[in-house]
Amino acid sequence: MADVAIPRAKPQMSEDNAWTRLKHNRNWLGFWFMVPAMAFLIFFLAYPLGLGIWLSFTDTRIGRVGHFIATENYEWLWDDSIFWLSVFNTLLYTFIASAFKFAIGLYLALLLNEHMPFKAMLRAMVLIPFIVPTVLSALAFWWIFDSQFSIISWSLRHLGLISQNINFLGDTTWARICVIFANVWRGVPFVAITLLAGLQTVSPSLYEAATLDGATRWQNFRYITYPLLTPIIAVVMTFSVLFTFTDFQLIWAMTRGGPVNATHLMATLSYQRAIIAGQLGEGAAISSAMIPFLLAAIMVSWFGLQRRKWQQGESND
Repeated sequence: MADVAIPRAKPQMSEDNAWTRLKHNRNWLGFWFMVPAMAFLIFFLAYPLGLGIWLSFTDTRIGRVGHFIATENYEWLWDDSIFWLSVFNTLLYTFIASAFKFAIGLYLALLLNEHMPFKAMLRAMVLIPFIVPTVLSALAFWWIFDSQFSIISWSLRHLGLISQNINFLGDTTWARICVIFANVWRGVPFVAITLLAGLQTVSPSLYEAATLDGATRWQNFRYITYPLLTPIIAVVMTFSVLFTFTDFQLIWAMTRGGPVNATHLMATLSYQRAIIAGQLGEGAAISSAMIPFLLAAIMVSWFGLQRRKWQQGESND
């Protein structure tokens, strides 16, 4: 028999096209799924950040195109006492408010994790300060601490404890205390509910075994609850510090940075210089000066988690 030539199949030219890679390469497919999110982050986060840093090196004003002046804005801020007061206020505000939010939030999380009547209702009530819009909360506290109509001053006067109203928002010390109190009231629910979710993941068998070995409630918390909650605490407190450090609405609605700049944070001072005074370059410089502080807060949390190596399940040596 004569050999019959068997026609060879033509190579499919589409084997290397993009569609085939999408079907067979999960990394390539994942990249295309990430493109919309990348575009969103670049357009709404990276571009404004880069533009703000660029403006900080110019003398741009509202209604006038600026010119490049290098580090002149930062040199001027270095000698600005109000700027350094805002830095001090921001650090004080962030440290005290974050510490109180953590302590109260952790206590509420532990309390709501116990078996008690109406627990679901109590959890819902804890969320109320976080649900209410920030400006409405600020206006409510503005009325509570008003120098003439304060319910606190009215109550203390009728109890005979004071003879005249307390000027809460007109005194530098009282004003700082009031804005910190308002921030703590608003921020505690975020910390409490997040830590409560973390407590739900702790196995009850660990507490049962520790109790059988004679462990007290404090020892259960010290050697079981706290170590297992550490990664969640690090993440929650990082977000809490970032939110507190960049707080604007609460301060601006309550005090506008007064009295005598006693409650001016870097965010409110930046707004005042850039928008109210029209000095966009100077305001951008103040905003850019916040970046090292925010990066420091993130790095502390990051290296703390890396040191404990929770993801690998290794011990903390």
